Amino acid sequence: MSSERKKNPEHFQLNPNWAQLQQKLKSSAKPSRHSKNPQSETPNSILGKRKERPNSETDDAKPNPLMPTNDDSSVTDVLAMDCEMVGVGQGNKSALGRVTVVNKWRNVIYDEFVRPVERVVDFRTHISGIRPRDLRKAKDFRVVQKKVAELIKGRILVGHALHNDLKALLLTHPKKDLRDTSEFQPFLNEGRRKALRHLAAEVLGVEIQNGEHCPVDDARAAMLLYSKHRKEWERSVKDQLRLKEKQKKRKQRKKPKADINHSLIAS
Repeated sequence: MSSERKKNPEHFQLNPNWAQLQQKLKSSAKPSRHSKNPQSETPNSILGKRKERPNSETDDAKPNPLMPTNDDSSVTDVLAMDCEMVGVGQGNKSALGRVTVVNKWRNVIYDEFVRPVERVVDFRTHISGIRPRDLRKAKDFRVVQKKVAELIKGRILVGHALHNDLKALLLTHPKKDLRDTSEFQPFLNEGRRKALRHLAAEVLGVEIQNGEHCPVDDARAAMLLYSKHRKEWERSVKDQLRLKEKQKKRKQRKKPKADINHSLIAS
């Protein structure tokens, strides 16, 4: 009998039902063994995406508006400038420590640390961001002054409280070509000037000057403020120029009459 079983191994095969059950058990156990099974991970992956979505949406929804719109670094018809000062003399006298100029696309076209003529006694790092090492190889004041003068000549100059920057550079610029964000009527608060950081937050929705100032960000913020209101701004400048021309002509017309009356009195 035993010899017959050896000759016929089919008698030792598993029951088909038992084999089918084992196969089902193996197939149901596979997802736990292979954690990368897409079907087993579908619920988790969906929840994962939902958790990541707020962060990704926040990044996409809040791009930095100060960043340039392209990589064009040419000298455009409109430039924005910002300067950072250091203390000289007794420390209460300001001198130019860094100057930055950006074009209308907000690309930096000039950014230099400046070595003042007088000895620096206060780097004002907590505001200026300038440190002693920055001025060791800085350019001479006269070199920077000449370069900035060449850049802004004949162009519209944008900035915040530009009179301070021009004073530090010992330069002048035609008033008709100045676009000062601290003086633009729509940016005033009941006639009072606002700080650039407040304008950037209210108008542009961006935070600047949190701690050390960055002249690149400040110049870009001023340029973006101007760009957003350029049409309105330029219209108001033209209106002011026309008004001044009319007033000038009126004065010229009144002068001859005054001269005639004076001659009659003299006779």
